[in-house]
Amino acid sequence: MTLTLEQLNGCSAEAFSAALHGIYEHSPWIPAGAAAARPFASLDALKQALQRTVAAAGEQAQLDLIRAHPELAGKAAIAGALTKESTGEQANAGLHQCSPEEFETLHRLNAGYNAKFGFPFILAVKGPLGTGLARQEIIATFARRVNNGRADEMAEALRQIHRIAELRLNALFGHVPALGNTIMAWAETLGAWSDDAQGLTCAYLTAAHRKTAAQLAAWMREAGMEVHIDAVGNVVGRYASDRPDARTLMTGSHYDTVRNGGKYDGREGILLPIAVVRHLHARGERLPFHLEVVGFSEEEGVRFRSTFLGSNAIAGRFDMGLLDRRDAEGASMRAALLDAGHDPGAIAAIARRPEDLLGFVEVHIEQGPVLLEHGLPVGVVTAIAGSSRYQLSLDGVASHAGTTPMAMRRDAAAAAAEIVLFVERRCAQAPSLVGTVGQLHVPGGSVNVVPGACRLSLDIRAADDATRDAAVADILREVEGICARRGIAWRLEPLLTAAAVPCAPWLMDQLAGAVRRAGVEPFLLSSGAGHDAMAMAAVTDVAMLFTRCGNGGISHNPLETMTADDADLSARVFLDFLRHFRPR
Repeated sequence: MTLTLEQLNGCSAEAFSAALHGIYEHSPWIPAGAAAARPFASLDALKQALQRTVAAAGEQAQLDLIRAHPELAGKAAIAGALTKESTGEQANAGLHQCSPEEFETLHRLNAGYNAKFGFPFILAVKGPLGTGLARQEIIATFARRVNNGRADEMAEALRQIHRIAELRLNALFGHVPALGNTIMAWAETLGAWSDDAQGLTCAYLTAAHRKTAAQLAAWMREAGMEVHIDAVGNVVGRYASDRPDARTLMTGSHYDTVRNGGKYDGREGILLPIAVVRHLHARGERLPFHLEVVGFSEEEGVRFRSTFLGSNAIAGRFDMGLLDRRDAEGASMRAALLDAGHDPGAIAAIARRPEDLLGFVEVHIEQGPVLLEHGLPVGVVTAIAGSSRYQLSLDGVASHAGTTPMAMRRDAAAAAAEIVLFVERRCAQAPSLVGTVGQLHVPGGSVNVVPGACRLSLDIRAADDATRDAAVADILREVEGICARRGIAWRLEPLLTAAAVPCAPWLMDQLAGAVRRAGVEPFLLSSGAGHDAMAMAAVTDVAMLFTRCGNGGISHNPLETMTADDADLSARVFLDFLRHFRPR
């Protein structure tokens, strides 16, 4: 028999703890501590209460919880001494079928991990599609995490324990994250189509890109939408209202990727609303407004070094001069569009009229660790950070490393090092401010030559323009001072200036209401990454919903991940948002 929230909410504290026995390994104090938070409006609220109990317990209790878990394929597993739950989970991942070499590798990793951290390696071994992780995936994760610092690894162990508990609760309650499973399965399908044999690269108008567009269009049609692919390759699905005079709420994200990227960046924001529309259509449910789901064709700028092509076209800001830009093989954007069957002359007609739109709401994987660190599955975005990017050239004097006294050097690399450290210090002074030197190069450098030149990039971002502009001014002032003191000539080449985009408070409030109704406390955060919503803000009010990013918040990387449960919660929040949506 499956358990129900009604039963849990109405029983005694002792019965509550007994019903959740085994959810957290050998730790009955966790459900006992969460019982006082009843009644729970949703399974998500129960999960959050259990996690808060662990967070409030203190380090020693948390260490005891971690140490209550068995090693993967360890002595307890071999001896048959695991709990029923752990036995099933390790068997599901095939850990009872390890080869002698795999057992030896896991034994060695377990020993090294325990010696370093003083607790066992914990991993939720159920994969993103509900099946067990492959043994090689488990070993690769083990080998990667053993290099973490102790505090980071303890936090990750607790997150994995909460994930294990979540899966056990799903089984206990008979809960299937149906929308999330659909989103994850679709992402796997698209993730198999790449420009490269290794990893996932889907650049603008390549064969993989066009195949992805065709599949998105097919899923949209199956979901009950009217579909077309426009003149820049945007895949547009319209779920029409039964009110002919209705206006349109837009959603969507991009389906291109960076080189060797992740499966969920951008694509979650297309697949999730398709799954939600399919859910509505299956129930014969129409909305009092048109809903338009757009798979934007290009956001990353990989092929033609031009970002936001798809969303800029819809916002009426497409730069027609880009049509003559060429890729690394010499093909022009114009030729690529024609080869894909698109008409560059029709691009201007893509633009939407502001008076026809109610707003634009983008769902996106966070691409960072903030939600992960706060133990929250979703968050409401307050603003998308603006950015200032520069190329900085420093020129000193190349000289002999052995004969040039330290006080007489004009070392361009040493000046660059001072600048990098100042960027780090200055950009740590405001919560939403970040600064990065992602490129650092000594042209013609040699081991026995004082560097005469150095080239470095500067990327300064903040959720508000005043904070960013003040940091840029301070950094350039410091560059000038450092170079004057060291006798270094410097040149600054501006590469990009993008204003910060605040999200519309009235849309944020409605997203927060949907999050709260799902049983999760709304959490507000800014986005340091750029998104299609930035371009759409030129034509309508925008808002964003973030989904938690796993693996330490890694994105633009094959290790980018999220869970089906988090995708499912985001989908249910978005569905609830649509059902309760109130136009401004």
